[in-house]
Amino acid sequence: MPNIIIRNYPSHTFDTLVRSGLHPVLARVYAARGIEEPNQLDMELSRLIPFERLKNVSTMAVRLADAILARKRLLIIADYDSDGATACAVGIRALRKFGAIVDYLVPNRFEYGYGLTPEIVRLAAATTNRPDILITVDNGIASVEGVAEANRLGMQVFVTDHHLPGDELPDAAVIVNPNQRGCDFPSKHLAGVGVIFYLMLALRAVLRARGIFAPPQKEPNLASLLDLVALGTVADVVKLDDNNRILVQQGLQRIRRGHGCAGINALMQVARRDFRRTSTYELGFMLGPRLNAAGRLDDMALGIECLITEDESRASQIALQLDALNRQRREIESDMQDSALVMLETALSTQPMHNATQNATGKTLNTHSLSLFNPGWHQGVIGILASRIKDKFHRPVIAFAPGGDGEIKGSGRSITGFHLRDSLDLVSKRYPGLLLKFGGHAAAAGLTVRASDFEKFRDAFEQIAQTLLTPADLTLVIETDGSLDESELSPELVRRLTEQVWGQGFTQPAFNACFRVETQRIVGEKHLKLKLRKQETRPGERESNKSGRLYDAMLFFHTTPLPETIDAVYRLEMNEFNGGSTLQFILDYWFPSALSTGA
Repeated sequence: MPNIIIRNYPSHTFDTLVRSGLHPVLARVYAARGIEEPNQLDMELSRLIPFERLKNVSTMAVRLADAILARKRLLIIADYDSDGATACAVGIRALRKFGAIVDYLVPNRFEYGYGLTPEIVRLAAATTNRPDILITVDNGIASVEGVAEANRLGMQVFVTDHHLPGDELPDAAVIVNPNQRGCDFPSKHLAGVGVIFYLMLALRAVLRARGIFAPPQKEPNLASLLDLVALGTVADVVKLDDNNRILVQQGLQRIRRGHGCAGINALMQVARRDFRRTSTYELGFMLGPRLNAAGRLDDMALGIECLITEDESRASQIALQLDALNRQRREIESDMQDSALVMLETALSTQPMHNATQNATGKTLNTHSLSLFNPGWHQGVIGILASRIKDKFHRPVIAFAPGGDGEIKGSGRSITGFHLRDSLDLVSKRYPGLLLKFGGHAAAAGLTVRASDFEKFRDAFEQIAQTLLTPADLTLVIETDGSLDESELSPELVRRLTEQVWGQGFTQPAFNACFRVETQRIVGEKHLKLKLRKQETRPGERESNKSGRLYDAMLFFHTTPLPETIDAVYRLEMNEFNGGSTLQFILDYWFPSALSTGA
């Protein structure tokens, strides 16, 4: 059974925030997320960390300015996910505004794999307009061989990345990465799109100092690119620290005011979402997957074209193609998930866990990790599959698909307390030659092994997991912000919560309570619409929470009737319907209450 805990917060911080005028619920929510001073909630651009703090960014900006003025040819080497696509779009849009001769090349994951490989370098060198400088975005920090090949062919490489460096750095002309050694940039969670945006800020400063923007030349407004920065930052699931929240909030404000680029507006339209109410949910769960679908099933050049075109009609056409690819991706993912669950069935015990977001009963495993391979799986969807299985069984998961030439490619997702990239590094050190290549983050990573070595890798990875993970780590911990008094439940509170940027590392508030299920009915053929009434106080609730008031609630992707009383973890939202607006609970998790089991 998952462990539900209430987030702690420093009482003195809570008092400080309340004295500043914050609603007490907001004060405790913010205090529990590391907000210590009211000014941390100020989302003005003036509070961004100065670009000068980013190691080598000024040096790279000077060299780029020199290249632009010398009419050198620049080529951006992008990644095939949302962060890479938005980073490429930011670079293309800004550099063209600065007068650069610039194009882009994004590796097809099925032909070339990830990053600046020697094959991609040779492909770039063979183009009609052979580039003088290669600029990586959201990749490059591990491209030792690729950079060496570029140097051999007489092309300079400028690396912009945010992934963790390995033991050996590429011999690039300049590297900008907040996670490289010696960089004191405070936000180590800057996404790839954030890194290139900072580089463009530095480049603009250099060009300004050289008088490039003297009248009648107009200085480009780089704030116009913040919608792309927000999308890439949220879609890449990086931690939303103070700096990233500013970038995302500013981008959301542009989209809500109707100032988003043609591609983002078109993606909002095909997702049938109102741009005026855009939140991190739309960026992460509506736009991001549609953009990612291009890189997963086809070619991310399609997604990049959607983001760089100024033609609204063309953007709409591409958005429709991306939407169709995303529907295809969902079908493939569903089939792969079904086959993965069949594969795991014999290893399952019968201990239930009800998760409102899964539409299934999860079960515990006897292993500390899961490594799965099916020769029929799609290489572009294994990352999503790993994420789904990880959520269901609360284990680090690596899913593999055929990669050609006797190799299989894996994509992994991890749980709190298990650094995936570092764990793969341990595997590579203990079993030299087992991993052909690997890289990534704490929570996500990719790797390649020989198909014949799958079982050997599975056992090696499990040994590492058993060494690093405790039984407590393998128990799902659900954090909530406690209970709410009836007097605290108001549309005004929901509005204030909705205005904030929530996401990875700055989790959307969730609350817990015991409810009596008064009515329940299926809507849309796959969801439960509920009427709930609060019951006797449970641990963590206050006595004043006993209530006779009925609350509307939704339990998505669940059709099995609930028991008479439940303990639930829920979020607040305003349900807009037929011109009206009512407060509604969204259930994330539910469990049969002790009140209904007689315990």
